[in-house]
Amino acid sequence: MKRLLVLLLLATVIVAQPASADSTKLDWVKILASARGQTVYFNAWGGSERINDYIAWVGDHVASDYGITLKQVKLADTADAVARVLAEKTAGKSSGGSVDLIWINGENFAAMKAQGLLFGPFAEVLPNDRLVDTAGKPTTRVDFTVPTEGLEAPWGMAQIVFLYDTARVLRPPHSMAEFLAWAKAHPGRFTYPAPPDFTGSTFLKQALYGLVGDREALQRPATDETFATLTAPLWQWLDQLHPLLWRSGRTFPQDDQAQRQLLDDGEIDISLSFNPGEASSAIAQGLLPATVRTYVLDGGTIGNTHFVAIPFNANAKEAAMVVANFLLSPEAQLHKQDPAVWGDPTVLAMDKLAADDRAKFASLPLGPATLSPAELGPALLEPHPSWMTRLEAEWRRRYAK
Repeated sequence: MKRLLVLLLLATVIVAQPASADSTKLDWVKILASARGQTVYFNAWGGSERINDYIAWVGDHVASDYGITLKQVKLADTADAVARVLAEKTAGKSSGGSVDLIWINGENFAAMKAQGLLFGPFAEVLPNDRLVDTAGKPTTRVDFTVPTEGLEAPWGMAQIVFLYDTARVLRPPHSMAEFLAWAKAHPGRFTYPAPPDFTGSTFLKQALYGLVGDREALQRPATDETFATLTAPLWQWLDQLHPLLWRSGRTFPQDDQAQRQLLDDGEIDISLSFNPGEASSAIAQGLLPATVRTYVLDGGTIGNTHFVAIPFNANAKEAAMVVANFLLSPEAQLHKQDPAVWGDPTVLAMDKLAADDRAKFASLPLGPATLSPAELGPALLEPHPSWMTRLEAEWRRRYAK
């Protein structure tokens, strides 16, 4: 409800000009000098200890290398940070804001961009931006169909994968039609996180992709007519699926971490994650059985890039840019992709790296459950943000207890 309320409020705000940065005038040497001694309040989802540990590792490095203090503000929902920036803008607070850097993508970015709540363009000024694989990973420049235009810097890649325990499942379902048939044969052995959890909402979009006739329509803003027509098969499918879910669909896991725990406990046989390295990382940490493997659906799964952005009134813009640049460094991207650390895929292009950095990435073990890029296949583009917002609202209306 909070996410929808924030977006509705954003739509009613009278737009003021954002604090903009002329990329031709930004001097990186001066930015580094100004950043020293600043404190960056990094608003990021705090639901994973390994991600929190990674951010703490980043904090140690930017402190020793650049004299920057990094403090993570752990969020349950990115909309919490959006609401804070919105409240500060409404109150006329155009500088000294409480949010310096925010982990963001999707409808939150689209809303903040449309309402002038972001600082920039800054991303393409970052020295390490030249290493980004903009050709092979076009979502590093387009976020849920919305051009980033330098208002957010790419941080990592994501693609939906399904996790299953090979000790209990011989052949998992590879399409939405097969999912329904599998659930009928194995009642109570699957579930998904309740929207507006990001993974749960993405499962709805993935199911819609598998059931809709006109996929191209999902790249355009949803209207009342197109939404009603194209989502009708989804609701019919969910009406049949829900009674066959874990706890008969009367309750849902809060997030993908809770769902992963159900898989580990043997309460379900199939889970899902937006991180292709999630299973291998969890196996390495003893959080999943060694028999868990991952797969993708026939026809592909949704993929995107996640980013960091700087609010228009951030108090430490220079230091936030330096942190964003460090997050794009080969060192930070390599550490992040390590399954023992996080397992989050890199946004960098291997052919743009120095030979020794390429070798380090090549020698990094994927882990026993991580699919190769060829096995992952091409990712399906995210639908326009308006589809996600409407899907979440309609799901709550139909199924939230």
